[in-house]
Amino acid sequence: MDARKALIIKGLNAYYGKAQVLCDLSLKVHPGEKVAILGRNGMGKTTLLKAVFGIGGVKRQGQIVYGEKDCQSLPPHGVARQRIGYVPQGWRLFQALTVEEHLVMAYKKADGPEEWTPERVLATFPEIGRRRKISGTKLSGGEQQILAIGRALVTNPDLLLMDEPSEGVSTMVLDRIAEICGQLAEQGKSILLVEQNLDLALRIADRVYILVNGSIVHSAASSAFKDDKEKQRAYLGI
Repeated sequence: MDARKALIIKGLNAYYGKAQVLCDLSLKVHPGEKVAILGRNGMGKTTLLKAVFGIGGVKRQGQIVYGEKDCQSLPPHGVARQRIGYVPQGWRLFQALTVEEHLVMAYKKADGPEEWTPERVLATFPEIGRRRKISGTKLSGGEQQILAIGRALVTNPDLLLMDEPSEGVSTMVLDRIAEICGQLAEQGKSILLVEQNLDLALRIADRVYILVNGSIVHSAASSAFKDDKEKQRAYLGI
């Protein structure tokens, strides 16, 4: 494995003002690996992704390294330039931009047949392809989620952060999301996923980390966690 493309987080503490949300958190995502962060609501999962990307007013202490770059020293646009893509919860679309313009604005060219272009996204997700000329904020909730995923894909990331990609989308779209995540991993891309839909998370991820009150309390291969109903009940209330 190419360690230069690994995401390494060590001893991360994260705060909103004086309120601590993450406590001494450490994890690693290898090149081409798909990792899911699981946990009940309010445990700090979204804060973890915001801390990696440096957004949302999160104050960080500890180590966040990707591609031999200290992400803590970089502003959000500097993090994005390391080929880190982000699918935020809540979509964060712009009323003044059409569906197509969201994709064109975010597009970063990449070499090779695996490149994600705006046209490829619109062809892959015909739900938004048919509505390419309307404002992205006029889409349905599920369609806005698809557009947010497409916007991240056209940055052609080597590491993709995904916050609740299943929110509001159909089962058919979930299948496509899982398939795309598998394709990205085959191309050597990495994924760090926050997801409440346990079935989707276990379909996508190779490994899972369980987050409780801002700390990692358990990690396992997805196949092992899928069969461990006792830990699912204990940590997720399932």
